[in-house]
Amino acid sequence: MMRSKTGWLVLGVVMCLSFAGVAANSWVYPAAYPTADYAIWFMDNTTEVDVTGLRIEFDQEVTIVYSFALGGDILLYGEETSTSFDFVGGLVPYGNLTLYVEPVDALPTYVAWLYGEKPVGSPYFTTVEKLGYLLAQGIVHLRENNPETLIAGFTQFFADNAAYLEGLSQSLGMSLADSLMPIIMTSPVDGIENFFSTILGMLGVTTLESVLQGDLNWSALLAMLGL
Repeated sequence: MMRSKTGWLVLGVVMCLSFAGVAANSWVYPAAYPTADYAIWFMDNTTEVDVTGLRIEFDQEVTIVYSFALGGDILLYGEETSTSFDFVGGLVPYGNLTLYVEPVDALPTYVAWLYGEKPVGSPYFTTVEKLGYLLAQGIVHLRENNPETLIAGFTQFFADNAAYLEGLSQSLGMSLADSLMPIIMTSPVDGIENFFSTILGMLGVTTLESVLQGDLNWSALLAMLGL
């Protein structure tokens, strides 16, 4: 069984990853000086609420060899070797969960604090696929619970990108606004996610950085969904 304890950690300098602003100044960050055998990842509870769990996914199969928490007790639930993991327990606001992970080059692609089964706070993500998933999940949630906010967010998105979307629609041979809104307002999560992936594939976009630092201004949608 994986060991877990609560203690004090003195950290000197930390190195934050930057993925086009999404992960900049993030609550997920690696140790500045990883060992030769494993990476050390820190996750701060910046949600300002007591969380009851954490979901983390990696870009490859990893083994979590050690973990400990500051400000609570949150333990791995399930196998120690996988590509995704769930931790359960409790952690106070501004508490921290630290993971020691093998191999040393493994990177988190998605991390979210949980309250019960629901994510809380802003998720950490580093891939185009996860952005599409989060957009689809958030859009359907707003559509069912706050459609006015959803419509306002997309109205602002189209206004922010009017000139670019007009040229893009001409090059793709279809109006993105006319094609997108019926999907947004009626499709299930996987339909929205597939549409997003199709458009990015047509544009040859493969990385999160190329999405968020490209010509489209995503700020209205990201703000609308709390990303």
